[in-house]
This record gives sequence, structure tokens and C-alpha cells, in this order.
Amino acid sequence: MTMTMEYHNPVLLQETVNGLNIDPNGIYVDVTFGGGGHSKEILSRLGSNGKLFGFDQDEDAWVNALPDERFTLIQENFRYIKRFLRFHGVKQVDGILADLGVSSHQFDVPERGFSTRFDADLDMRMSKRNELDASKVINEYDEANLKRVFLDYGELKAAPALAKTIFEAREIKPIHTTDELKLVLGRFLPEQFKNKVLAQIYQAVRIEVNQEMEVLKEFLEQSLEILKPEGRLSVISYHSLEDRLVKRFMKNGLFEGEPERDFFGNFSVPFKSIGKLIVPNEAEIKLNNRARSAKLRIAEKKQ
Repeated sequence: MTMTMEYHNPVLLQETVNGLNIDPNGIYVDVTFGGGGHSKEILSRLGSNGKLFGFDQDEDAWVNALPDERFTLIQENFRYIKRFLRFHGVKQVDGILADLGVSSHQFDVPERGFSTRFDADLDMRMSKRNELDASKVINEYDEANLKRVFLDYGELKAAPALAKTIFEAREIKPIHTTDELKLVLGRFLPEQFKNKVLAQIYQAVRIEVNQEMEVLKEFLEQSLEILKPEGRLSVISYHSLEDRLVKRFMKNGLFEGEPERDFFGNFSVPFKSIGKLIVPNEAEIKLNNRARSAKLRIAEKKQ
């Protein structure tokens, strides 16, 4: 009997897969395999000659690998998408799906340290193979680096004071658990804003631990190389930092600045947007609370 990990229903399932405009004989990639929900839906639309590759760096997800000869699970971070597809003899694909951020499963396992609801060791690694964890960030980063993390990835106005408080507290005693961190930062957590501020602090540390912004940039740049002309990119993001990068890249193929114009003042961009921004309806949010902040953007590579 195969063991499976409990994962919630995938967010915006039909909309995300519809966005790929599936060719039954095409090659597709689900770079955030997780519980396999999006992958199962893609496979249901593929013919016998279709092919699907899944990526997941989280060891917990590997037990969910689908017993389908059209499916291959690559147990790696999707920042290496081009390298590992090449290893499998694939240079171009018809569509790529990404459901970014932390999975419901990762939030629900207390010892992973992702959730503000549980006390746990400071970990927050999406792959246990990563050397950097939340404990190293909190206990070993200097004050300037801690400030950068809270400012850049948590968008916290109190970033300098948070960094100073942690720096001073750990001089007396190392901070090993999430509850110890909450205790140290207690004065920044007034009851009416406690959950919001904690979520921003956890998000900042988690993004740093997993290099999420760098990974996303590397992935998006490679997706442009890997997609065939008229290939589709379907991406769900959960916070403004991710969404900003996705939106800008789909708009002009860059993360900052504007594309260069030619002699006539025109500029060419690599993608065209498909439809408008898609967000979950009230019914889906009621079924899956994680969906409340989801934003789906779809783009097609120009010919």
C-alpha cells in the first residue's frame, strides 16, 4: 500500500489548467507538484502521446508521485528546470504551471515551522537538504542583514527595531523555537495586529531561507527559453512580492526597467497576456482559506 501525504484541494484548479490550453499530444511541466492535484488534471487532458514532468524539492511530496507512464517526477527545485528537462531529453515544452509559495501540507505539519499556529523549531525549509534554515537566519545573521530580510521580504516598517531586538536578545540566549521568537518580539505584536505582523515576519524569514525571489526570477527567465512559440505559462502567486515579479515579467520580459525601443520607438516583448487577472470566488475561499490571497496570471509566448 502506497503512503500519501494529505494535501488540500489545489487552488484555481480548472482556471490554471485551462490557461495552459492543453494539446493532448503536448509536453507540460508542473513545477510545484505537491499533492499532485494540478498534475492529475493535466494528465486527464493528455492523450497517450502526451507527457508531463513534475518538480518538487520537498521530500514529503515525493510519495505522491503518480503511477502513470506519461508522468515523470523530478525531485529538485524548479530553479533547475532547464537543466533537468535537458537531462530527460526535452528542450522545449507546450506549457508550464506554477503554484507558488508554501503548500497547505507544509503549513499543517507543525514541525516544519511554517505556521504561526504551532510551536516548533525554527526551520522553514522547503527541502530538508537545504543548509540554511530559520534558526541560522535568526541567530547568525548580523543586524543589517536581519533588517534587510524584514524590510525587503516582510515589507515591515519596524524592520530596524525588529532586527535590533533579535540581535540583543540572542546575545543573552539563542532563539531556538517559534514560540521563543514570538516572546522576544512580543512588544511588536499587539493583539489586534498580532496575526498580520506575525505572518509578515514568518514570510520574510521563509523567503530568505528558501531564496524564493531568486528562485522565481531564475525560473521565469528559463521558462522563456523552454516554452515553444505559443506555449503557455500559468502562474499562481500569493503575495505582492511574487505577483509583482510575475506581472512585470509577463508584461515585458524584465523584472525592472523598460524594454529597449527600436529606431521607430517600438519595443518587442516576449509574452502576450491571456485574459485578465483571475482570483478565486467566495465559494472556493470558503472551501480553502489558502485561496484567499491567490492571483492567477496567464501568458503566451509570442511567435
